[in-house]
Amino acid sequence: MGELLRLEELSKSYGSLRVTDRLSLAVEEGETLGIIGPNGAGKTTLFNLIGGDTSPEAGRILFRGEDLTREAPFRRCRRGIGRTYQVPHPFAGMTVFENLLVAASFGAGRRERDTYQSCAAVLERTGLLAKANQLAGGLPLLDRKRLEMARALATRPKLLLLDEIAGGLTENEAQALVGMVREIAAEGVTVVWIEHVVHALVAAATRLAVLDFGRVIAHGEPKQVIASAEVQRVYMGIEV
Repeated sequence: MGELLRLEELSKSYGSLRVTDRLSLAVEEGETLGIIGPNGAGKTTLFNLIGGDTSPEAGRILFRGEDLTREAPFRRCRRGIGRTYQVPHPFAGMTVFENLLVAASFGAGRRERDTYQSCAAVLERTGLLAKANQLAGGLPLLDRKRLEMARALATRPKLLLLDEIAGGLTENEAQALVGMVREIAAEGVTVVWIEHVVHALVAAATRLAVLDFGRVIAHGEPKQVIASAEVQRVYMGIEV
């Protein structure tokens, strides 16, 4: 194993608001890194920078030792970076299965006829196989979240970015999700997971990082990080 992703002194502002402030972070191959922080801490902006949806004003993004700071999002996907979005936005007029075929063929650059079996396996894993022929636009919210995960997995990522996929799930559904994330990690996929459902995150993560005002203020073993006085003050509003 070795370092898969390195973020060096990343900065991003929107007008006078600095949302990422000289942020540096390394992610090791095979780990599951959980990220928490209060609203406005810069968590989703961080994913947008890694995935290429937005560009930093300063700093570098290295993936497997190569600089992809200015690389287009589709090229990052083909390198092995897959992600979900906090607000799902599938191809509404396509079926669930067709959504995965698009991800596998265009996102990962594979021939469509070579993707059928793997896409069906992803649908089974994410609990969507019975809905494969339904239009994605007609799915309820929780199934659209499952489809977000399925589309990302269809690209066969080396690095999987999960953005608040546990929100709205029941306790049993959250436990099943934790099991799925653990299985994905056991297969060698590196996971970075932003989540407000902290107990699910702590159950799956091997390491936890806390953001506040665009900076990493703590990182380490999940339970130790959660128990720290600074994290409880910043994230939970508890004075210890």
